[in-house]
Amino acid sequence: MVRYGRAMPEILEVELYRSLAERALGRPIDHAWMVDSRYGRGGTTAGRLTDALVGRRLTAARRRGKLLLLDSDGGPTVGVRFGMTGGLVVDGVQALDRLRYGPGSFDDKWVRAGIAFADGGSLLLHDPRRFGSLELGPDESRLGPDALTVTRVELGDALAGAAPLKARLMDQRRLAGIGNLLADEILWRAGLDPARRTPLTGAELGALHRAVRSTVRQLGRRGGSHMGDLMEQRRPGGRCPKDGAELRRATVGGRTTWWCPSHQR
Repeated sequence: MVRYGRAMPEILEVELYRSLAERALGRPIDHAWMVDSRYGRGGTTAGRLTDALVGRRLTAARRRGKLLLLDSDGGPTVGVRFGMTGGLVVDGVQALDRLRYGPGSFDDKWVRAGIAFADGGSLLLHDPRRFGSLELGPDESRLGPDALTVTRVELGDALAGAAPLKARLMDQRRLAGIGNLLADEILWRAGLDPARRTPLTGAELGALHRAVRSTVRQLGRRGGSHMGDLMEQRRPGGRCPKDGAELRRATVGGRTTWWCPSHQR
């Protein structure tokens, strides 16, 4: 398993988790637990998790946006949201060696829930800051189209209405998978001001759609959401890698945002 550092769980990181979770498929579940009751969502408790999974097997590992979905044979789907510092560990293997806002190490005290297999292996949810959650039978319909496969028409629908462009991109109900780092990189590549109001012109929508698809794929090949061209310049005094203009910083959609005032309009 290839490991990457300095990331946070956006769509690309959760795709790595999904790939790792495939190691857990088809193995009889001996025990399931949730140490921290606050980690459960939608009425999910430690008792319900145990009753739902023990004696079953995981049959598929899927992803929609930043939500990991683990299907079981005859039981409910387990949905995992990783927040800012959540990670997945299967049989002692981690998909990522470091998360940007995490401590950079593994400790049993940060394991919030887990599944033990009859063969002695395990799947653990590790989350130091406890911003993630676990839910039995999550409502997948509440998420928008996945950013890896979104069409131009679907993206236009996601941006409908008047709102800051970056806020629309990060609204998981409209477009699933894009977090803060990817949003800044995508808008920088598309030449669009993150604070401008939607809707976009047809040409702008086309440029944004191309940027969404190409950015997610390219950064996936590079190793994660933190591997964008803009990343190293997201700091005071940082300069645009395209034209050298000093980047500006603001809060858009409740998140710290960096953009180039020269070419992003």
